[in-house]
Amino acid sequence: MLSSSSTAVKNLPLKRRLCFLLKLVCFVSSVLIFCEFLIYYVVIFQCRWPSVKGGAHMAEKETSASVLKAIILADTHLLGEIKGHWLDKLRREWQMERSFQTALWLLQPDIVFILGDVFDEGKWSSPQAWADDVRRFRKMFRHSVFTELVAIAGNHDIGFHYEMTTYKVNRFEKVFNFTSGKLITRKGINFVLVNSVAMEGDGCAVCRTSEAKLVALSHKLNCSQQKPNHSNKRCSDVEKLPASEPILLQHYPLYRKSDAECTGEDSAPPEEKNIPFKEKYDVLSQEASQKLLWWFQPRLILSGHTHSACEVLHAGKIPEISVPSFSWRNRNNPSFIMGSITPTDFSLQKCFLPFESRVFTIYCAAGALLVILVLAHVQLLTPPFYFAQRLISKHKAV
Repeated sequence: MLSSSSTAVKNLPLKRRLCFLLKLVCFVSSVLIFCEFLIYYVVIFQCRWPSVKGGAHMAEKETSASVLKAIILADTHLLGEIKGHWLDKLRREWQMERSFQTALWLLQPDIVFILGDVFDEGKWSSPQAWADDVRRFRKMFRHSVFTELVAIAGNHDIGFHYEMTTYKVNRFEKVFNFTSGKLITRKGINFVLVNSVAMEGDGCAVCRTSEAKLVALSHKLNCSQQKPNHSNKRCSDVEKLPASEPILLQHYPLYRKSDAECTGEDSAPPEEKNIPFKEKYDVLSQEASQKLLWWFQPRLILSGHTHSACEVLHAGKIPEISVPSFSWRNRNNPSFIMGSITPTDFSLQKCFLPFESRVFTIYCAAGALLVILVLAHVQLLTPPFYFAQRLISKHKAV
């Protein structure tokens, strides 16, 4: 059988073989281009910015101009030199780069927030490894001057509390211009950046500095939200900020017992939902959570860390959204949040990225089709087809 097929291949005219080879190359190239490039446009193109209510006195153009378009993602976990296999690193970074660049081109956000764990090995990185990780991050998440990028520190960036040092914190702050207790105000909207790793409550040097900045900022925000006739002496010399209730951005979620109440296709797997969370490791402690709620009375909290989606309501009125991981290394269906935000309102919409399982299915189907085409071309599939055709002909004759 093999010798006859080999003879058949040799007897094929050279022009026919070259034509078939060219078709195979075009087929394989088309599959690669779709799965590694075009699929991101096909999927993300379906995402739309959510609408948000504007004031009744505002014109339509003014309302649109006052809306801040924000993309929120979390836990990119760029692999380092210790744990990151080169092939895994190449694959994951290509996926995230294509997703991010496609989202920027199609959605054109005003600002992008990354809620911690930018790197996977920042807590261990040597200066040389850190510099290489930063270089790769800047290539992957490059953006135009019209889009601002803000990154929050996570435990993989500066270490868990027992690993966190002033050196690691300063190293991260230098690259990303991040400071816990920093206020970012855009279009009258207040965003408070929190180093949740430093909310340990044990009085460590980094923790004391971080909490002091948060307390000072909360005082400014609370004074700014008071009505003029209710102002007191404590607020007389305080710098006035926009009166918008703040949005907290942090890596660790506020305290919750588990993910048992979380729903949605990108929530934690059923076997993990009822596992109790450990305070100061999976979530903030109850004490730290109460402090942040009391200090800021935020209208929205955005967090990461768990790699799965969850929506929680604190004190019966303050929503917290846990944003799933942006990396396919952590889940099959990564996503990011699209937020349309004004000083008084907000609306959020989730945008899913291509499912990795579907990409693999396309590759498998294409591979099977490729094998069939090659076998048919070298006439290995001809005898079975010919045999079936003869059976059908005999049946018709009868």
